[in-house]
Amino acid sequence: MRYTGLCLFLAILTLNITVYAQDDGNYPDPQKRSGFLKVAQKIGSTIDSMTLKGVDRRYIEAPEKPWQVIVQGNVNQSDLKMKAVIDGEELFGETFGDITLEPRIKTKPSSYIGFWTGYRGYGIGYSRNVGGKEGSLFKFGAVGGSYGANLRIHNFKSDSPSIRMYGKMLDEWTDFSNDYLLNNPISVRTVFVDAYYLFNGKRFSYAAAYDQSVIQKKSVGSLMVGAMYFHSRVKYDNSSDADFIMLMNDVGKMKQDQMSFGTGYAYNLVPCKGLLVSTLAMPMITIYDKVSVWKYNSNIRDFFIQLRKNPDMEVFDDLYDYKIWQTDELSRHGKISFNFDARLSVSYNIRDWFICAYGQFSTFSYRHGSSKGKLNDWYVNASVGLRL
Repeated sequence: MRYTGLCLFLAILTLNITVYAQDDGNYPDPQKRSGFLKVAQKIGSTIDSMTLKGVDRRYIEAPEKPWQVIVQGNVNQSDLKMKAVIDGEELFGETFGDITLEPRIKTKPSSYIGFWTGYRGYGIGYSRNVGGKEGSLFKFGAVGGSYGANLRIHNFKSDSPSIRMYGKMLDEWTDFSNDYLLNNPISVRTVFVDAYYLFNGKRFSYAAAYDQSVIQKKSVGSLMVGAMYFHSRVKYDNSSDADFIMLMNDVGKMKQDQMSFGTGYAYNLVPCKGLLVSTLAMPMITIYDKVSVWKYNSNIRDFFIQLRKNPDMEVFDDLYDYKIWQTDELSRHGKISFNFDARLSVSYNIRDWFICAYGQFSTFSYRHGSSKGKLNDWYVNASVGLRL
């Protein structure tokens, strides 16, 4: 679906640019247009009017060329910390007590290269990891005069999380850390969706800072309200990782959904023609927080329990022929909490060309019984674009 959508959008882009260029900037006679091109032009005209409606031209300039084609590079890092407490006596015998495990997946700063293409701030982008672990970024943006919405999807995997284990083991307190090699990698997906409304959309442009579909000519700020949706999925429910699932208190998959709302302030500083520095700060309150976990039993877990009851039992033929089966699916809703959204962007316009760099930091946490975790995620985007 993702690749089909990208190809369809690029096809629309190519057709519009081709027809536009062949007619020296004017679309063919209405009687000769295909139905598809009529619809495309009507959509473009609607977006043009939405972009320019009520705008103060002394502060915001709409370039004559409506398309933006952007080559972009991203540097991204994710830091996932998890924690689980298991009953060591149940699994390994009375010389063990509660054992705490704290796996951590901290990706190295990952480099992504991709593209963005859009019409008056409405567009899509896709980037792939270059070197290092597997990963991808997908973006969608829809930005108007006083409003906007953005979607960002990040996928990554890791097969060697670092893990700290501590607690009573063999009648002694033990605390050690090491890497844990998984047979199948942990798969992590995060989805960010943010939307906003500007109270000074007549003079202030968010699009000027982040996709350069318009140009901010004078310094100005704006109060704004915003909403943010966050979704994360951590998944390692593979039979070959039954030992790791057992150590994670039988949890093999977790999902979290959060919805936050806030009020903040954004300011666009124009120190000289073409240069724009944009800042945003928005305290947010999370009113919806749902965490779901999937629990699994396994033959290796059953083996340790039986071995504790009967130390003289024989080890089954292939201890590493792991099998898991789902036993439960649990959900809980968290309390109201606070969050914070902060962003910084620097961009420069040179005729039909523009360059831009911006960054964002986000942190989200979850808790379900004795299992809990926190995900920190930051990225910096740098891009070079051309208007067509």
